[in-house]
Amino acid sequence: MNDDASLGLSFGLLIVLLILSAFFASTETALVSLNRYRLRHRARAGYRPAQLAEKLLERPDRLMGLILLGNNIVNIWAAALVTVISIRIGGESAIFIGTMILTVVLLIFVEVAPKTIAALHPSRLALPAAIIYYPLLKIAYPFVWLINLMANSLLWVLGVRVDHGRKDSLSTAELRSVVGESSPLLPKRYKRMLLSILDLDDITVDDIMVPRQDIVGIDLDEPWEANLSIIQDSRYTRLPVFRGDIDNVEGLIRLKSIYPDLIEGSLTAQSLLKHLQEANFVPEGTPLNKQLVNFQSVNERFSFIVDEYGDVQGLITSEDLVREIVGELSTDPSPTIPEVDQQDDGCFIVDAGANVRQLNSLMNWELPTNGPKTLNGLIIELLETIPTIGTNITIADYSIEIIETAEHSIRKVKVSASDMLQQSKTLSAEDI
Repeated sequence: MNDDASLGLSFGLLIVLLILSAFFASTETALVSLNRYRLRHRARAGYRPAQLAEKLLERPDRLMGLILLGNNIVNIWAAALVTVISIRIGGESAIFIGTMILTVVLLIFVEVAPKTIAALHPSRLALPAAIIYYPLLKIAYPFVWLINLMANSLLWVLGVRVDHGRKDSLSTAELRSVVGESSPLLPKRYKRMLLSILDLDDITVDDIMVPRQDIVGIDLDEPWEANLSIIQDSRYTRLPVFRGDIDNVEGLIRLKSIYPDLIEGSLTAQSLLKHLQEANFVPEGTPLNKQLVNFQSVNERFSFIVDEYGDVQGLITSEDLVREIVGELSTDPSPTIPEVDQQDDGCFIVDAGANVRQLNSLMNWELPTNGPKTLNGLIIELLETIPTIGTNITIADYSIEIIETAEHSIRKVKVSASDMLQQSKTLSAEDI
């Protein structure tokens, strides 16, 4: 009876040891698998288990030392207990069988199954475990310190330096991947806005500027009646003022400042110059994130883009930059929105001077953006000449037909998707 009771007690103690081993194994995986940024958010919100877990993970060598110390002690005791139980049941010949059974039990019920659960649901195990590990680390600190001293010394000899002050951080590309994979939790429009903000470093002012040929302004060398008509019909709040050519910029005029004179009919070229504001210039190739800072620093919403020779290449406004981040703010026609007219056959008549990036954003197209900034430039770069009316070309699975040209540029094109290609001979980019 005493032997049976002793054997039953041994089995009970063995089960307790196996449960403890499963606890150490699973919580180790759970703590390592925690999302550090979600953990940091919950810790800053005042959730005590998250705060304890964050403190433990600040020194992962100590945490791992504690877990492995407890896990190895429990497994050694379990192995010794199995040996005793095996001898009592079947003698020394049963030790091998008992060891094999313990190995299978440890592998399935202590390692694989608990660690799989921990990897799938790390927070459910790691945060409660942190409440246990934090005071346990205080108690066992001398042993853990000694273990870490020897382990870190060995790592130092091998050339590995343990950086206790390391903080997790994400690169822009990694953060873009995080946002991209958060679609179930994040509305699509917010996701697009966040991705657009992250892309500001890769996009330059050249990508979204209004090209110089599309700039509407006041030419002081023109008759005043023509300039007055431009002011009255303008859809802009600011207009550039120049002499003869846009490269000879005199400054900017805020239409709001000249409205009183305009209403009274007393507006003249001389009175207009009194309200002239200094123009702001930025070099081409300036990243949008830097341009955003430029707008904030000069408290201005309008900048001219110049090349290395000082010639104006285009202009950019704060509205253009905001539109790049959040998309169109309304359905009202805007002078900066590409002119696209859908036809009855499903094709689109497009202004060839339209910006490629804006076309892609507006129409959900995938025209290449790593070359010329406008559709006109993209076509001319591929053909290496000004095409004649009726020429067809295929770019990124889009069939483009030239329907209107000028002396030095393409005015209008007809765009259709790849499944709408016409039966006539098509010139592809590979044939050029």
